[in-house]
Amino acid sequence: MSSRLAVRFLMQGRWFVSSFPSKCVAQNQFKSSSRAVGICVTLGPSKRNVYALSTPLAQRHFSTRNVSQNDIRPSDEEWKKYLVATDPETESILAKDMLVFPDFLSEEEEKSILNEIEPYMRRLRYEYDHWDNAIHGYRETEKLKWNKENKKILQRVRELAFPAGIPQIAYVHVLDISKEGYIKPHVDAVRFCGNTIAGMCLLSSCVMRLALEKDSSRYGDVLLKRRSLYVMNVENKAAPDIHKARYDYTHEVLPDDQSVFKGEKIPRDRRVSVICRNEPENVKN
Repeated sequence: MSSRLAVRFLMQGRWFVSSFPSKCVAQNQFKSSSRAVGICVTLGPSKRNVYALSTPLAQRHFSTRNVSQNDIRPSDEEWKKYLVATDPETESILAKDMLVFPDFLSEEEEKSILNEIEPYMRRLRYEYDHWDNAIHGYRETEKLKWNKENKKILQRVRELAFPAGIPQIAYVHVLDISKEGYIKPHVDAVRFCGNTIAGMCLLSSCVMRLALEKDSSRYGDVLLKRRSLYVMNVENKAAPDIHKARYDYTHEVLPDDQSVFKGEKIPRDRRVSVICRNEPENVKN
């Protein structure tokens, strides 16, 4: 069985990730599901296994199975587009622990997910008293069964966000925040989910703020555009502080009157998050 290498693709400003037999990588001849996806050119010697497609993709997204988390980490140029922080240390920590993939969903995929969840969500009222006072103006559900097309999307999320062998929560959390709603600063309860959460952002862009729990004046703002995917605290064995973003920083979604990123107003509307999580583990007392 031939060895496989992770490859990142840049096409029309979007990144794509997959793994291919090393022979194909050496020859720059890439195929997916027995279809040629194009001849690729390398972006330079400092970008090993990073390519720009010179011909169109045969399909929009590759499978990300067998791809190391380190292979999908954005460059400085990439993460500075969606992250700004009050100080260099906070910036360094959040750049490692908070990944954002703009345009992860197509318009058709966003519509497909919404078509499946809307009939149920519309029957729910927006709530203004959360059990731990963390959310204002929300409705939510946990969903186990999905249609065939949406299962494929969720599988793409799981393969990208969670290392192989990590037990995942089967239920997907669907959180619907009204236009006037927001998420207050909080640290997730460790008894409900593990060290990684991955959320798709539907219907509206927003700004997520992550602030050091011990000193809230040190924080980072993360731009989550509509149809993006965020992965908070990707497993990175090379970094001993892998749980900082999840457990040492509060996170919140700013209300509309505070929704600003790098001086630009980010209009808020109703926003739906579709969130995958791994099982809880003893990562912090």
